[in-house]
Amino acid sequence: MICRGERLLEVTKGNNIDNILLEHFQQEIWSKVPHLEEKQGETKVVNPTPLIDITEDLKDCAKNVYNLNLADADLRVFGKFDSNLPTGSIKVRPAVHIIHDAIVTGKLRSGQTIIEATSGNFGIALGQLSKLGLGVVTLVSRQLQEGVFEELRSENIRIMDLDMDICPAPGMKDNQNLLAAKAASANVRSQLSELGFDPAIFDKASSEVQSLLASQDIINLAKFLAKIYGFFCPEQYDNELNIDVHRTVTAAEIDQQLHEKGNSLEDFRIVCTFGTGGTSGGLSRYLSEKYGKKSLHVVFPAADQDVAGIRTKDKASGLKLYEPEIYAGQHEVDFEQAKPLLKFFVDKGRDIGESSALALYAVIQMANFGGGGKFVVIIADGIQKYKKNLEEMTKKQNRTQVSLQEAASNVGEYDRVIWIHTQYTPLEEGIELIAKSLGVDKGKISVPKARTAEQLLATQQIPEELSKALQGSKGKSLLVCMAGKTSLMAAKVLAGKGIVTESLTGGITELPQGRGRQLYELIREATE
Repeated sequence: MICRGERLLEVTKGNNIDNILLEHFQQEIWSKVPHLEEKQGETKVVNPTPLIDITEDLKDCAKNVYNLNLADADLRVFGKFDSNLPTGSIKVRPAVHIIHDAIVTGKLRSGQTIIEATSGNFGIALGQLSKLGLGVVTLVSRQLQEGVFEELRSENIRIMDLDMDICPAPGMKDNQNLLAAKAASANVRSQLSELGFDPAIFDKASSEVQSLLASQDIINLAKFLAKIYGFFCPEQYDNELNIDVHRTVTAAEIDQQLHEKGNSLEDFRIVCTFGTGGTSGGLSRYLSEKYGKKSLHVVFPAADQDVAGIRTKDKASGLKLYEPEIYAGQHEVDFEQAKPLLKFFVDKGRDIGESSALALYAVIQMANFGGGGKFVVIIADGIQKYKKNLEEMTKKQNRTQVSLQEAASNVGEYDRVIWIHTQYTPLEEGIELIAKSLGVDKGKISVPKARTAEQLLATQQIPEELSKALQGSKGKSLLVCMAGKTSLMAAKVLAGKGIVTESLTGGITELPQGRGRQLYELIREATE
């Protein structure tokens, strides 16, 4: 049996190739990642990552977290767990593919430095190359989560920390700030010098660097530094090999695994998020070439949100590998809605990261509105890098009481404000007071019957009227009662059912804008 790497090693001997580096790469890295091998005239993917049926987990999540009933939906969902790859993310695939090509074409040799702009995972994947004697320098943003920085450091990667976003697409010409660019340029020069690179080389090209920094073009800055210093830049954002690896390996691997389970990728929709466009581009091409169809759905966070390693739709639009015309659909999803799903799946023992939670939440929505369907969801990375964020989120989710100041400052996180009491109901003046105190329209306030609250507390089951009031895309509601005790008891009962609510401390009686008013002006005894 001859694998692709061994065959390339044979044909490149004697050429201008670093064969020692190639052989070392083959043994240490290539042999451990998914790749094509030929055996007895058949080409198969070896070292595949797990393809796991997560249908029941997703249905449980829909029911317990979002109060959506998908039990009877004709639904089948597989997770493609690339979080199992070395260094824990799908970015290992293009990183290995691009470096492999660079070695066999003579572009990369032992002792050379590799430089790339990265939001985390691609840089972490390049860290494997340190064991081959290759240096890796990454241009990163200070906006990265601390867990990402820790993993970059643990991979012996030299980091250039820039005080600007890696995500703006190349060549953004708006809002240039030349003064800030000069300061950033001085920062880059200083860091290059600290890493041992000759600042005189930088000085000769400082005007070009400042121009790139003025446009926040960190992607092309990496390419330019590679050019003047003789580094190798993988150019992940523009490199067609980024697409090729997902077309020839990832998609074929999924199809191979589905066939082993008696299925075919022809019958499934693939759902993934967008980082560079390599995954979406490669999978889309495979589906088009083999099955003549569009069935790849791309998920983006909402325009104002920062989700680790992926782009918003507006930031994707300037990239070479963004090809909306070949996608079956594009979906913008509020990450706040997906956060409870992230915790649910991690608590289930599933190794998923933030972007995967966004993709899975999109599938819940598609299944809910479409009555089911067959999906493969790309689990692009795992939870390790984001554990601190998850812990903070969990603390917030486990909170059952919230002050007026906290509730008002985060009121957009609530689907509804729900009055809940077993004996009293608010008058119109009371509803207006609650709305004014929180800064919401009074139409956002629901007032279930008093007997509904009584049923909840007495039976520990959720009455239908309250269940309807709790429905919403954000997955969290604020409970208000007379003095804060009934709403707190209700919040604890609902927490036991997996439903996130918060009780307003002190209730309506402690609202500052209601001071000086009698309770009978705000509430009345309930009659039903």
